[in-house]
Amino acid sequence: MLVCSRAVSLTQASGFAKRVQPTSAVRLRVLSPKLPQPVTVVDSACEGSARQETADEPLKAVVMSDFQKQRLELKKQRVKDAMAYRFSAIAATVLVLSIAIVATYYRFHWHLAEEGDVPLDEMAATLLLVFGGIFGMEMYARFAHKVLWHDFELGWALHKSHHEPRTGPFEANDIYAVVNAVPAMVLCAYGFLTPHVIGGVCFGAGLGITLFGIMYMFFHDGLVHKRFPVGPIAEVPYMKRILVAHQIHHTNKFDGVPFGMFLGPQELESVPGGKEELDRMLAALDAREAGARQVVTP
Repeated sequence: MLVCSRAVSLTQASGFAKRVQPTSAVRLRVLSPKLPQPVTVVDSACEGSARQETADEPLKAVVMSDFQKQRLELKKQRVKDAMAYRFSAIAATVLVLSIAIVATYYRFHWHLAEEGDVPLDEMAATLLLVFGGIFGMEMYARFAHKVLWHDFELGWALHKSHHEPRTGPFEANDIYAVVNAVPAMVLCAYGFLTPHVIGGVCFGAGLGITLFGIMYMFFHDGLVHKRFPVGPIAEVPYMKRILVAHQIHHTNKFDGVPFGMFLGPQELESVPGGKEELDRMLAALDAREAGARQVVTP
């Protein structure tokens, strides 16, 4: 194609030269031969082989090392463990709450049917002991966490699993949730069967312990240790202080303080340097979350 175009150009130039006498500069430019350009010769067989290799490249199987296979299997196992614990936590919470609601309804309905009027004193005692039981369990958890689970050797034998990397859906420390449920069930059962104020007090205390256990699992296992999602509650400022305070507990920087959960920030602030460390880690958490939002937002 280039040769033909060149020939046509030379022919047209010759005809034009007969009619118009070119200058020496033009004649030199027209008649000067074009310098030869290097030509790359490709073997058709080699080119076809290269194209075939390029086409087959995506079809090659990815060879994984033993380390990569172990990491992949470990990741799959962690997902299975998380799903197993999440299912157990949701099922247990729904079951306990359902029993508590039904038991509360039938207790007051039963005694109301017997006496014929609304037992306001029993209801007041029950509600008072519900909130009292929640607050009392926070104080008990602070005591038991330090004295029975950290300082007591037998208690630490179970609790130390919570301060080590988890290797399955559950840990030995989870048995304390079952242990704490026993007095709650006993109090609820006795209060359900016993009328008047004494029964209301026992029933309310059992409900308070039960609600505290559910709240503790939700905040401790979900909010702090990410064993299941807790939704937008993680953005509440005081919830973040609870989260950071418990993270400081796991660093053992202040000899394990705080040992409580919902009043953990106040417990930590009473220790010299505790408030400063809490504020510093909380600021670092806010900075990381802000950076993550900037990366996600285009």
